[in-house]
This record gives sequence, structure tokens and C-alpha cells, in this order.
Amino acid sequence: MAAEDQPDPDAPAGGADVGAKLFGTWEIEEIAYEDPSTERYITVTPVAHTAGRHASKQFKKSQVSIVERFINRLMQTEENTGKKQQALNHVREAFELIHERTDENPIQILVTAVENAAPREETVRLKYGGISVPKAVDVAPQRRVDQALKFLAEGVYNDSFKTATSVEEAIASQLVGAANYDVQTYAVSQKEEKERVAAAAR
Repeated sequence: MAAEDQPDPDAPAGGADVGAKLFGTWEIEEIAYEDPSTERYITVTPVAHTAGRHASKQFKKSQVSIVERFINRLMQTEENTGKKQQALNHVREAFELIHERTDENPIQILVTAVENAAPREETVRLKYGGISVPKAVDVAPQRRVDQALKFLAEGVYNDSFKTATSVEEAIASQLVGAANYDVQTYAVSQKEEKERVAAAAR
């Protein structure tokens, strides 16, 4: 085999396209992170369905795309359990709505929304002689991301379940609201409530 026909050892395995885009549309490069503590736990990749390859190892979830983790969170209700393709299609259409409204990359909106909805303090209950006392504690960065995704998914569910609001519209409004730090948004209001209770328990 001629030298020029040799494969490049630094090329991605499987011939993956370095400039791959999420859903074939959205750029994953140049995503800005405002919160350095959660940056390593918010992964952005062009893959939105990894078929659970990280599920067997603890904390591997941080290597899964934040978009896929949000899609997985949307499935965690009785009505939507396991309907990943449906949830993926809802998010794809919601991203189109977000882009129409903000003229920004919807992945950036999601990352900012997760950062804004991540609580920094919460309470635990300590027992002193049979008496439970609430105590404020700092939240680990990985748990902050987990909690933010939970709040965003709950906000979407509350907005869209048994209402005239479509799921795509609910996702778009929740993400844009959280990205703008709108306290009327469910995720941001939950974060503020957690931090308010923790501040009172210091």
C-alpha cells in the first residue's frame, strides 16, 4: 500500500465527521459556559441517542450529551416511560421553535438554562438526640446538573400535561425562560426556593 493511501492515525474512528452537528442542524462548537463548576459535567456531542452505553457504570452519565440527558429526563413519567424516539422528536421540534424566537443556537440556550436552574445550596436533616434539625449544605456540581434537568423536565410536564400547550411549546418556553433567568419559570423558581430554604437553615 502506498504511503499516501495509509489511513490517518489521528482521524476519528469509524470515519466520524469532525464537524458533525446535532440533528444535522445545530453546531456543537463554541458553546459558552458561564459556570466553571458545572462545565465538566455538561457534555455537548452531536449524538442524541447512545442506546444506554453509559448506563452500567457509576457517574458515566456525565459523559452523555446534555441534550440526551434532558431527553431521558422527559421520559421519566408514567405516560412517557421508554418513549425515547417520541421525546427526541419533541426536543428536535422545540429546538426549531427556540431558534425562531431567540435566533440563537438552542444547544447554548439549553446549557445556559441548566446552569441557571442548578441550585447551589440545599438542606439535609441531621438528628440530634432524636430531634431532626435542617442544615444547609453545598450541592456537588454533578448533583447540581441532575437537579437542574429534573426541574426543567418537571416544568415541561406541568405546562403540557392535560393542557392546550403542546410539548414542543412547553419545552421551548421552559428553556428560554430558564436561560433568561425568569423567576416565573418553574425550574428557576424551584432553584430559588431550595436556596431560600437553605439560607434559612444556615
